[in-house]
Amino acid sequence: MMKFIIQFALERYVVKYFKKHPEVKLIVVAGSVGKTSTKRAIATLLSQRFRVVMEEGNHNTHLSAPLAILGIEYPDNVKNIKAWISVFRAVRERIKMPTGTDVIIQEIGADHPGDIAHFGKYLHPYIGVVTAVTPEHMEFFKDMNAVAEEELMAANFSELAIINRDDIEGEYAKFLTNSKLNTYGTTGVAEYHFESQNFTTENGYEGLVMTPEYEPISTTVKVVGEHSLRPVMGAVAVASKMGMTVDEIAAGLKIITPVPGRMNILKGQKNTIIIDDSYNSSPIAASSALQALYSLQTPQRIAVLGDMNELGELSMNEHEKLGNMCDPNLLAWVVTIGEEAEKYLAPTARLRGCQVRSYKTAIDAGAFVHSVLEEGAAVLVKGSQGGIYAEETVKILCNLDQTNELVRQSPKWLQIKADFFSKFS
Repeated sequence: MMKFIIQFALERYVVKYFKKHPEVKLIVVAGSVGKTSTKRAIATLLSQRFRVVMEEGNHNTHLSAPLAILGIEYPDNVKNIKAWISVFRAVRERIKMPTGTDVIIQEIGADHPGDIAHFGKYLHPYIGVVTAVTPEHMEFFKDMNAVAEEELMAANFSELAIINRDDIEGEYAKFLTNSKLNTYGTTGVAEYHFESQNFTTENGYEGLVMTPEYEPISTTVKVVGEHSLRPVMGAVAVASKMGMTVDEIAAGLKIITPVPGRMNILKGQKNTIIIDDSYNSSPIAASSALQALYSLQTPQRIAVLGDMNELGELSMNEHEKLGNMCDPNLLAWVVTIGEEAEKYLAPTARLRGCQVRSYKTAIDAGAFVHSVLEEGAAVLVKGSQGGIYAEETVKILCNLDQTNELVRQSPKWLQIKADFFSKFS
C-alpha cells in the first residue's frame, strides 16, 4: 500500500512540475529493446542545441521514472520512510526552482500489461519514440499482439510519434492511433534512414543520413552492427522534429559512441576484437549481434551466447532459432551460458555442425574461450542480465585497463555477482 501511495504522490508532483514549467519538452522512449541506446543517442544530438536532462541508468518503472524525470536520486532503501520524506522535500524544491532545462528524455518500461498505458495517464510527451516490438516478459503478455499494443501506446499518447520501421512489424500498425507519425531505420522504407557506404571496426559506418527535411548528410557513425545504427536514426528523427540544423545534427553524429555493454568494441588479448553486448539479450538483439560478428573479416570468430530471459513459453523456440543462426562455416566455436541456452540453443547449433561448449557461469565460459583464442580473433559476448552476467566473460578476455567500460561493475553489483557465482564453486 505504501508503494502505491508514494507512486501516486510522485506522479502528482510530475504533473505539477510540467504545469509550472510548460516550456520544458518531454521525450519518452519505449520499446522491447534498444531504449537506452536510443535515449543516449537522442541526448547526444539534442545537446548540440538544447539543455538536456537524461537519467543515465534505466529507471523506467512507475516508482523510479517520476524521480528520473524530476532529476531526483532514487533512494537506496525504498522501505525507509525517512528516505522518502527527504525525496519529497527535494521534489518540492525542484518544482519551485528555475529549470535550466529545455528537454527531458525518459525511457519507460513495460513489465506487465497496462504499464505503458498508465504512464499516459499523467505524462503528455511532446515526442514518443518506440524502438521495437519483440518478445518480452512473455510470462505476462499472452502473445505478440499484446506486446505491440502495449509498447505502441507510448506513440499514441504523445503529440508526435516516431517508431522504428525495421523492428516493428507492419501488422502492428492497427494499434496506432496517432496520425502525427514518422518512421526511422536502416532501410529505405523509413523516412529517416541511413545508407551505408563503407564500414571498418576502427571508424564504424560511413554513409548518408536521409531525412525528409534536409539534403543527405554525409557522416561517419562509430558503431558496430546495422541494428546499432537504428537508435542513431531515431535520434536524427527527434532532432529534426525539434528544429535542429544540419550542422548541429552532423556535429552530434560525430560524437555518438556505443553504450557500455551494448555492441561496444573492446580490444582483447592477442590483438582480438571483443564485441561486448553483455548488458541484456533478446531474440532480435542476439540475432542482429550475430550478424554483426559474421560481417567482420577475421581468422577466427567465437560466439558466446547466454540465456535470453523473460521469454516464457517462447523460450525453447527462440533459443532454437538462435541456434539455427549459428553457422559452422563462420564460427569456430559456439559457447553457451545458462540452462536455457544449453538445453535448446546448444543442441541446435551442434546439429548445424558447430563446435559447441556449454557452461553454467560466465566465468567458466570466459576461461574456455581464453584457452582457444587465436591471434586476431573476434568474439561476440551476449547474454541476459539475471543469472548470466556475461560481462564477466568479457572481463577475462579484454585488456585489463578497459574494465571500467563494462556494465555492472559497481560495488553493489560486484557483491551480487560474487554471491551468485559462489553457488557454483
